[in-house]
Amino acid sequence: MKWHIELTKHAGSFIDANHIPKEYIFNIISDTIKNFQGEIVLIDIKKMKGEWKGFYRIRKGKWRIIAEFDFDNNSVFIENIDWRGNIY
Repeated sequence: MKWHIELTKHAGSFIDANHIPKEYIFNIISDTIKNFQGEIVLIDIKKMKGEWKGFYRIRKGKWRIIAEFDFDNNSVFIENIDWRGNIY
């Protein structure tokens, strides 16, 4: 099943500024989706609260990815990607 992934301008700028291949980010999102579907994947995901309600935090090393998953429409909206101390 194909998923549509959308990035904010800030998330795209972080990827470009740190020379991160977009495929790497997409693989992290793919692993997250597999985890939600019940596969055993080593990935750190946490459901957000408060003003970030409805979003998930994905921890990958020193990065944090804040994303919203729409399972009905098979789409992912990546709100933010940044270093651990800068994201919240």
